Amino acid sequence: MPTVSRTFSVDLPPDRVTEYLKDFANAQEWDPGTQSCTRRDDGPLAEGAEWHNVSKIFGVTAELTYVLQRATGRTLVFVGRNKSSTSTDNITVDASGTGSTLTYRADLEMHGVAKLLSPVMKVVFEKLANDTQSQMTTVLNGLAAGGGTQPHS
Repeated sequence: MPTVSRTFSVDLPPDRVTEYLKDFANAQEWDPGTQSCTRRDDGPLAEGAEWHNVSKIFGVTAELTYVLQRATGRTLVFVGRNKSSTSTDNITVDASGTGSTLTYRADLEMHGVAKLLSPVMKVVFEKLANDTQSQMTTVLNGLAAGGGTQPHS
């Protein structure tokens, strides 16, 4: 199972980071692979909320249903599933001065014949993790500066 993890700092305070990231529709802004991400249900952004995510990674399009599995304190866990894979994103946000330190961990479990791709997916995930860290940092720092990106509501 390919796993990647990144720890990095941003200027936005922890509560604002968590509020922004809790809406997985915002992945369109911070995840370079996400083409679209739309909420599948109504109600509060709480455990059990669902999104339909379409990602394109190195020319391959994948559609997953993501569920906010855990939202406790400053920890968010999203689980995305389709027939060939399960992706689990763990995000922990800690205070760091006036900003935040994020630990972002993604675990990818391939199913069936797709398991044969696991070694290749590790290399792909490492590149994607670097790009995601860079883009997420830019977006969150933009929110801290009061510019550009606004959370989806």
